[in-house]
Amino acid sequence: MNFIQQPYKGQNDFWRYILGFIVILLGWQLFGALPLLATAVMHSKDMTEFRQAGASNFMHLGINSNLFLALMLFMFVIGLAALFFTVKVIHKRSITSLITSRKKIDWKRFFFSFGLWFLISIAMLTVGYFLEPENFTWNFKPVPFFILVIISFLFMPIQTSFEELLFRGYYMQGIGILVKNKWFPLLFTSAIFGVLHGANPEVDKLGPLIMVYYIGTGLFLGILTLMDEGTELSLGFHAANNIVAAIFVTNTWSVFQTEALLIDNSEPSMRYETFLPVFVLYPLLLLIFSKKYGWNNWKNKLFGKIRKPKIEVDTFFEEESMLEI
Repeated sequence: MNFIQQPYKGQNDFWRYILGFIVILLGWQLFGALPLLATAVMHSKDMTEFRQAGASNFMHLGINSNLFLALMLFMFVIGLAALFFTVKVIHKRSITSLITSRKKIDWKRFFFSFGLWFLISIAMLTVGYFLEPENFTWNFKPVPFFILVIISFLFMPIQTSFEELLFRGYYMQGIGILVKNKWFPLLFTSAIFGVLHGANPEVDKLGPLIMVYYIGTGLFLGILTLMDEGTELSLGFHAANNIVAAIFVTNTWSVFQTEALLIDNSEPSMRYETFLPVFVLYPLLLLIFSKKYGWNNWKNKLFGKIRKPKIEVDTFFEEESMLEI
């Protein structure tokens, strides 16, 4: 049974997906946000100042950047817990089936993808720094920086895992068995992934063309998942991407304003760095992964139809017991 067929191991009534969507949304955007909201209220002088701050400007209230990052990432901890609850309790299937089609999670895939993109990202930042050193200010503050590193490595993978398992797992699988094909959930979840990132402050500064990067990244991660029959590679890539963005370089207008090593003082603009990953690096990564993991039959894996598998009852329960975590 391939990855996008995994929901057939559980209960897939349409009402379960509606209920699951509500549970995940409440956990992520309501209960997960309570600590951040409470902290913002305590730091604001009055409710007028609090209302004017807005979600993306809470740091303007004087909240420490590391505390703000930790509280923001905490939302995704609760969101991930709500997602796991939804899959386990509402859909009555194993959490592993949300992550991979393999009998157990392949952590070697995760760490290979993480390490590869981590090194490529560092190399790109290094090249950018030496080409235009005047655009950067050294910002190393030992204590805040090491706290940032701890927060990033502890909580950033949870944030990225929530996004990957929600879009490339729960939604892609659920939409796939609904429409009975693979291309529509791939394109749809990629578009929604990009649109939701449209709330980031980068979009206001760089304009709607930045959506090429967000949607292109979503498409790349979706292709990774379908071709590799699991989310391990996309989980590793996404975690490395956000950790590098948090701890190595920051600016005054992006979604991550942290105690990073470098501050980028350049004026926000659409340059080659925006399109290089989508049109050059992502295809190169797909080639590397395809060679390493022996991918084939691209047409069927990306555009094939989805059929309910015929599983013997005994085999079904045997597989379920092996997948439980």
